Amino acid sequence: MLDEATVALAASVGSGVVRAAGTDAWPAFRDRLARLLGRGNRQQEAAQAARLDRTAAELTAAAQDGHGPQDRGGGQRIGLGAAWRTRTEDVLEQLEPDERAAVAAALRALLAEVAPEAVRPVSGGVVGSVFLGPAAVQSGDGNVQVNRFGSRP
Repeated sequence: MLDEATVALAASVGSGVVRAAGTDAWPAFRDRLARLLGRGNRQQEAAQAARLDRTAAELTAAAQDGHGPQDRGGGQRIGLGAAWRTRTEDVLEQLEPDERAAVAAALRALLAEVAPEAVRPVSGGVVGSVFLGPAAVQSGDGNVQVNRFGSRP
């Protein structure tokens, strides 16, 4: 099981994928992420690169099919970001603690160096959301927030 910081990192990778796709930062981001997730296995690297290419193509198509200025493939972006979060978590969970720490550091460096403008959180508010219970929203630049609602034993 991954700790909260590593789960947050995986979520940042997912967000980074959807934000970097289609930007000038994409080729470098794609190549480095494929290498990191492929873990030195050329076939795995090629498979990850192909998945990233499909993701970029799906995001481009979704943005072109949007029906209004606010609808630029938002649902598709969320789903694809979640998929890359899960893929990243899966890779990290399979690693021994020392190797996981090294890969996590490399992922943080990738997010910071290759596409900082692409992974910066979007400013603004919460749009189109329904909260049916306790909720917390945070906006910022590279922040991580963990909220727990309910009583603690």
